[in-house]
Amino acid sequence: MAASFVHHLEPTLLPDPKRTVIRPFLPGDPDPFRVEGQPRGDRIVARLLALPDNQIVAMVDTIVEGLGARHREIPALLLRRFAEVAEPLKLDPDLPENRKMLIGGYFSAEYSFEAAALFNPSIVPHPDQGDCADGAIRFVLSLRGIGEGHLSSVTFRTGTWGPDDDDLVIDPPGPQGVPPVIEEPDPELVRQIGAKALVQLNCRDARDPSETVLFPVVESQSRGIEDVRLVQFRDDDGQQTYLGSYTAVSAEGARQEVMQTDDFRLFHMHPVDGPVAPGKGMALFPRKVGGKFAALFRHDNENLWYATSDTPLAWADPVRIMTPQYPWEFIQIGNCGSPIEIDEGWLVLTHGVGMVRSYCIGAALLDRDDPTKVLGRMAEPLIAPDGETWDGYVPNVVYSCGGLVRGRTLLLPYALADDMTSFATAPLDKLLAAMR
Repeated sequence: MAASFVHHLEPTLLPDPKRTVIRPFLPGDPDPFRVEGQPRGDRIVARLLALPDNQIVAMVDTIVEGLGARHREIPALLLRRFAEVAEPLKLDPDLPENRKMLIGGYFSAEYSFEAAALFNPSIVPHPDQGDCADGAIRFVLSLRGIGEGHLSSVTFRTGTWGPDDDDLVIDPPGPQGVPPVIEEPDPELVRQIGAKALVQLNCRDARDPSETVLFPVVESQSRGIEDVRLVQFRDDDGQQTYLGSYTAVSAEGARQEVMQTDDFRLFHMHPVDGPVAPGKGMALFPRKVGGKFAALFRHDNENLWYATSDTPLAWADPVRIMTPQYPWEFIQIGNCGSPIEIDEGWLVLTHGVGMVRSYCIGAALLDRDDPTKVLGRMAEPLIAPDGETWDGYVPNVVYSCGGLVRGRTLLLPYALADDMTSFATAPLDKLLAAMR
């Protein structure tokens, strides 16, 4: 039975198949049909270059007009895509612009990145709190969108909560989805952070966080980017940035990675080293604990673990701090996002898996100075699935990747049935009183 003091709010975020990005597309040949020295891309280009000029002009006009209803600056986008394939296909860089745009169009595809699902949210304060009413807070919400082929991307929304606890407004998303462009990172930055591998992605055409779409464009994420746990991280000198831990899925398997951003346009993404690397469910603390980075993990797929490190990119010697104790979490427990610092200690939203693989959301309290000490945990779920109303893509699941506290109230965005996203609030005093 879920907690009676939880108040469910009205907004629900549903998947929207009309939201799309333009992604790279480069078809190849099945193994038995490959011709040495004649790749399929070359054959496609040869057909295009054989077309007369007037037909090419008409076809480019069709592409620009068709995509222009959902995307900005289509000519520049097509030319950029031509530049990306020019080297591997050994194309003439001096081709006329119309022919470049047509080739760019043939090696692009429109992808509906949240057509099937929009779920597993996390939430952080917005970097710009201007024009916000007294007592209210602007926020950025990250979400996992699933489209064709069960491919997961990261998308964002913005909104405002407060001044009253029921005052929750989700802003309409921007008119276009902007996928990232891979850039060469600053070598000095690579040296400073000591990253073994660093990817710099820039959604530079996004005018708002809601237009940013982290569509998989690098090999380590080729099968999806899943379940970002965002946190607004404050360093010892008071500097703030946004960190997000997530699961990157490739043909070789899954691994944990960490992203960093200041503006939700430019992102640096790094793999995680150590015994926790192939697991899931990493959640960073919002500041250092005892002079070190701290994080929670579920790398054994059953228990909740804690570790500290001099860097957020390498973790050794995790210690187990919580094991399944109550029936709703007998199969496994884990976090539902980064710990939240409150007066009493570290509030950790948890998930538990019980009968019929039912996912519930709970909470625990960790000691502020020694987070290996569990001061209390909920014996009953905070939010549990309701079989009558929460059927969906994956039945009997409620899940979150992070909440937000304002004053003495928790705002919890959560997913329903791996399908859609809803919101609830809970008074901290009653939540803490429900712990044992």
